[in-house]
Formats: sequence, structure tokens, C-alpha cells
Amino acid sequence: MTLAVFFGCTFIAFGPALGLFLFTIARDPLRIIILIAGAFFWLVSLLLSSLIWFIAVKASNPQDEPLQKGLLIFGVMFSVLLQEAFRFLYYKLLRKAIEGLVALSEDGCSPISIQQMAYAFMTMVLIFLHTFWGILFFHGCEHRRWWEIMAVVVMHLAVSGSTFCNPLYVGSLVPSYLLMAAAAAWAYLLSGGSAQNLWRFLLCLRSGASPQPRS
Repeated sequence: MTLAVFFGCTFIAFGPALGLFLFTIARDPLRIIILIAGAFFWLVSLLLSSLIWFIAVKASNPQDEPLQKGLLIFGVMFSVLLQEAFRFLYYKLLRKAIEGLVALSEDGCSPISIQQMAYAFMTMVLIFLHTFWGILFFHGCEHRRWWEIMAVVVMHLAVSGSTFCNPLYVGSLVPSYLLMAAAAAWAYLLSGGSAQNLWRFLLCLRSGASPQPRS
């Protein structure tokens, strides 16, 4: 049963992202390079923020619960800001290396707990959110639309802050998925998609019918 729970949570959390990788990235070496570089920057930002939080906790009084909770909130907020700072550094690096990258391109009792299920779904939504946030953030940098960059930072802070509602998972999952839907639509439009096609897609979802092929 433990193995089934493991694979169930894994497929929920990473299945859609794996599909996105296979269909949009795996066949393009350039996109694979960009993906690996972006993951490296993200991991470095997490390492630095975790190190700072660890030092702050060790330097404080572990018996002071309000202080420890405040440090936890500070750690989450600082981690978000640091991740966005590294996203900007990654964008600047891509801008400088774009010619080199282009040259490389080839054109009852449930077997699973509520907590496990919630963490799997939260992991899945965060994967998609970071994908959409990357599109919005880079578009804002490219066109000097700083309000788009701030929107990404605010959404990131909101999603991270909503996790403090746990174990009231409705307070974290529902806002996160609503923000994911908004970020997905926004990223789709910025990537060249039309509002008309997006509206047709939403109408198909609402009616539960698939578009009929033309004869």
C-alpha cells in the first residue's frame, strides 16, 4: 500500500509536468539546456534562503515559539523574493547567451491521507505556476513592464503565504489553483494566443462538449 501511495502522489504531483516536458521540451536540445539552467538557478536560490533561515534559527532562542514562527514566515517571504531575484538574474544571463544558445538549437479508510493528497496537488500547481511565472516575468523584463514583474512577485508571495493556512487545505489549494488559472490565461495571451480561442476553449469546458471537426 505504501508503494501505491508513493506512485499515486508522484503521478499527481509530477505527471502533468512530465507530460509538458515530453511534448514541449524533450525534443529540443536548446529547451533542455534552458530547463536545466533554470532549475540550477532555482536550486541555488533555495539553498541560499535555507542557509540564511537555518542560521537565523540556530542564532535565536528555540524555546521562543512566537519568535520561531516569525522566523518561519520571514524565511518563506525571503525565499520568495530571493527566487524572483534569481529569476531576474537568469533572464539577464539568457539575454547575454541567446546567440550561443540559438547556435546549439536544431529546431472508508483511504489508502492515502488528506495531507499526502494535498501536498501532491500543491506540488503540481507550483510546478505549473513557476512555468507561467517564468513567461510573465521574462515578458515583463523584455518589454520593461515592471508591473508584470511585480505581479509575479505578489502572486508568488500570495501562494507561499497561503500555505500557512494548512492544515486548512482549502485555504491554500483553492487560491493557488485560481491564481494558476489566471496566470495560465495571462501567459497564453502573452505567448501569442488569442482571447477568442481561449474563450472558445472555456466554453467547451463549461458545456462539457469537445469541438466538432469540420467536414
